[in-house]
Amino acid sequence: MKLTRRSLGIAAVTAVALAATGCSGARDDADGTTSVRFGYIGDYNGASLLAVAEQEGIWKKHGLTVETPVFTNGPLQIQALGAGDLDFGYIGPGAMWLPASGKAKVVAINTLGNADRVIAQPGITSIEALRGKKVGVPEGTSGDMILTLALKKAGMTKKDVEVVPMDPSTIVSAFVSKKIDAAGFWYPATATIKQQVPDLVELAKNADFAETVAFPTAFVAGNDVVDKERGKTEKVIAALRDAIEFRSKNPDKTIEYTAKMLKIDVAKVKADAANSQVLTLEELDRNTADGTVAKWLTGMNEYFVQAGKLTAPVDPGTYYTGDLFTAASK
Repeated sequence: MKLTRRSLGIAAVTAVALAATGCSGARDDADGTTSVRFGYIGDYNGASLLAVAEQEGIWKKHGLTVETPVFTNGPLQIQALGAGDLDFGYIGPGAMWLPASGKAKVVAINTLGNADRVIAQPGITSIEALRGKKVGVPEGTSGDMILTLALKKAGMTKKDVEVVPMDPSTIVSAFVSKKIDAAGFWYPATATIKQQVPDLVELAKNADFAETVAFPTAFVAGNDVVDKERGKTEKVIAALRDAIEFRSKNPDKTIEYTAKMLKIDVAKVKADAANSQVLTLEELDRNTADGTVAKWLTGMNEYFVQAGKLTAPVDPGTYYTGDLFTAASK
């Protein structure tokens, strides 16, 4: 996994900050609650359930005291999980190869994403026109994934373009200043770029590949947390289930809570939420039981093999703890 210098810096700072409050592990606070460090990304997919759990008292209901450090992408959270600096985190579809390769466990499916785009400067009207041009991408993320899929559909590979690895904030400034010709990126950051480059061109989106690939976002846990701290894991999954149920029944209130947590306008969160397919608790239980989730993950694994992230397809049962997720309903 390749990370930019800035991303490594963020990871280091986050790790130090977390380490300062003690190492990860099962621990009870003075009031008897269990402490959890839960990472997230600052968008609707990454933050909405955590916002609901906080505002609706769901963490407290399940005996949890939760810290929620923010990250810029999924791979950084997987790194923090492996180091013991996080207990749980959130990843988009592009980082799903990391739990598939044994770096973490998926404890809950969150949404089906449609926020990823390949965007280009005005005047570039096709993927084929990117040949030889500079394309910024946060490697190992869903931005990387959408770019790879779009190139393949056009009969191209990354070798046909000049891929420039960048962290998300750098992509925004580089695109606006025209230092890159295109980017594999996602909303809501793409909307930020649109404000300054209103005539940018969207060359590809998740929906273009819906017939062959699903794009699930998910919550992940450190391997040791799942294996050695079952009580904590079960409490967190139960809390996520309650938050999932609330979100599906109260979309407007969830958007309000998320905006409050992220300290941004409700309208921006609402626009971001429109790029996600929210799944109900009933749907998630059914899709887990009938193998639909396994099918989604298998389809992604096949993509990751083609992209060189995995050497061979992996049985989703080795890293998706669907039995724990559905058992929490009993």
